Amino acid sequence: MDERPPPAAAPRLLDRVALAVRRRRFSRRTEEAYRGWVRRYVLFHGKRHPAGMGSQEIAAFLSHLAVERRVAASTQNEALAALLFLYREVLGETVAELDLSGVERARRPRRLPTVLSREEVRQLLGALDGEAALVARLLYGSGLRLLEALRLRIKDLDLDRRELTVRSGKGDKDRRTMLAAAAAAELVPHLARVRRLWGADRAAGAPGVEMPTALDRKYPAAGREWTWFWLFPAPLPSRDPESGVVRRHHLHESRVQRAVRAAVRAAGIAKPASCHTLRHSFATHLLESGYDIRMVQELLGHSDVSTTMIYTHVLNRGGRGVRSPADDL
Repeated sequence: MDERPPPAAAPRLLDRVALAVRRRRFSRRTEEAYRGWVRRYVLFHGKRHPAGMGSQEIAAFLSHLAVERRVAASTQNEALAALLFLYREVLGETVAELDLSGVERARRPRRLPTVLSREEVRQLLGALDGEAALVARLLYGSGLRLLEALRLRIKDLDLDRRELTVRSGKGDKDRRTMLAAAAAAELVPHLARVRRLWGADRAAGAPGVEMPTALDRKYPAAGREWTWFWLFPAPLPSRDPESGVVRRHHLHESRVQRAVRAAVRAAGIAKPASCHTLRHSFATHLLESGYDIRMVQELLGHSDVSTTMIYTHVLNRGGRGVRSPADDL
């Protein structure tokens, strides 16, 4: 009698995509986006397997997104990146360069970022309270993206040097940026509250926080150390979607986003402001104050100075600094 175990089932396509993304240490958001685009691509072509499709099917899908779905150019580019990753990294096939003349490209309009004045920032921050107010102060005072702020660990904060270290920011890059004096003062009592929460977790024997890459295997106890604890921990533990472990994660971004939207309304600000608007305002106000654009580029973590240059077009000088002839009448 053959007692050998049955062969393990081959992993499904979307699971293979997730494994390939994790091997390359892409973010969880990238994993979710790539899985979503592969799924839409397969459904669009009647559930045909991607191994039996190629450039023509990719071009048809991208044209559908632009013509019928009317998506933004960045969305179409994200879909293309996901499909190229599928063929090259998962299926091990080389997709010939797409004939762009056969693909209906989504238009890329030139949009200027929304920027708040200093008085509007003051009103917005004044309409916030609690942890959301402190997070918003870091977004404006240090030029952070929302998730960069929420993923800060205790060890990334240097109150003496008034400095923050952003780990694995956009493009998996680290950088250092300033810490405003007002934020530093508010962080002192905040750290005391966070340490009490960390102590309660340790007393309850709760699992340590999530560790980056494979550090949890190399240093099994590090996730329970104070230095690795979140600067903005969630009020309650939740289940890790990958490991299934119930542990304390960082504060969810939706809590801050909702608070900022409510504060914009309460302050009577007639602009479509969001959390990211505070980062735009940080860059614009630095340039208004005469700081070098290369310095601002470094603080923002931009790879190319051309990305930072968009803020030179929204400086608060009225008509890009040109004096109106009406002022001479």
